[in-house]
Amino acid sequence: MTVIAVIPARYGSTRFPGKPLHEIAGVPMVERVRRLALAAPSVARVIVATDDARIMDAVKGFGGEAVMTPESCRNGTERVFEAVKPFANADDVILNLQGDAPLTPPWVIEAVAGAMAADPALPMATPAVELSPDAYAKMAEAKAKGEVGGTTVVFGRDMNALYFSKAIIPFQREKAAGTPVYKHIGLYAYRFDTLSNLVALEPTPLEKAESLEQLRALENGVPVRVVLTSYQGRTPWSVDSPRDAEIAADIIAREGEIV
Repeated sequence: MTVIAVIPARYGSTRFPGKPLHEIAGVPMVERVRRLALAAPSVARVIVATDDARIMDAVKGFGGEAVMTPESCRNGTERVFEAVKPFANADDVILNLQGDAPLTPPWVIEAVAGAMAADPALPMATPAVELSPDAYAKMAEAKAKGEVGGTTVVFGRDMNALYFSKAIIPFQREKAAGTPVYKHIGLYAYRFDTLSNLVALEPTPLEKAESLEQLRALENGVPVRVVLTSYQGRTPWSVDSPRDAEIAADIIAREGEIV
């Protein structure tokens, strides 16, 4: 079993063209994510899966590995699959790392990879963090304004996901009950055979309703292990605009480099 991290990096973006090559504190974003993956001890190989020669050349310029994938890929999951299907073994662990999350700590990546390595029967895993009261209040305020960012997850006693939602779940009928709310981190680990099966399936009703790909797994009976982790005081941030990149650079200046 080999743990292979794949970073889907598409050049064309309606909101932010060329986003993977945008520099954050002097380093292209895709290179920042690649370095984070390399810092996770269980990860044996890191591949950038792209559709553009400019990204490939930049990655290779840093000594990294990049492969060209079809422009026809509909999403990052399909791009990840196309990158590894020529060589991956059925039980290899494939990590799908978001290329626009340059502040994901290596220990979060390692927690998910470690869970897969520890249980060879586990088909899929993804991380989550418990929301603090302040973080919960901020998410609730954002949702009340109609913002869709941020996904929550609920899971059973076996730590397998019951549901993911853009809404805040569980609904807190009794506010004093204090039931924890867990925010999902958009990072996935699959056995290669699980990934292969999922990309061959049609989008499912709940997946389309919530616009959450991981629901395809649940609707088809594929267990998704939720791995609880922590940012250990670091500030998470995703980049969807040039302004987001400026904020990420400010966070790095304030908190220091992760790797």
